Amino acid sequence: MMLKEKQQNWLSLNMSDSVLKVEVVTPEKRVWSGEAKMISARTLEGDLGVLPGHAPLLGVLADGTVSVKAIDGSTNDFVINGGFISVSNNRVSILGESAN
Repeated sequence: MMLKEKQQNWLSLNMSDSVLKVEVVTPEKRVWSGEAKMISARTLEGDLGVLPGHAPLLGVLADGTVSVKAIDGSTNDFVINGGFISVSNNRVSILGESAN
């Protein structure tokens, strides 16, 4: 296989992974669900940005705002009071004790 073909194969494989599947949930309800380009959140260890292809992680959320930049360009901000963020295989789960 030639180098150019390898590059094109690599690009086509990674293009399908260019979005995040996101859920923001509380014990009472699913607050938001959809596809996003980027997530920003504050954990107990500091601020965190998540883009497609991010390494797996599990973090404890600090009280504050979680921003979700959707694929349509809109930004959804959620005030989260305690909870967790989980990232794995371009899937992001934000589990808050409460969210506004």
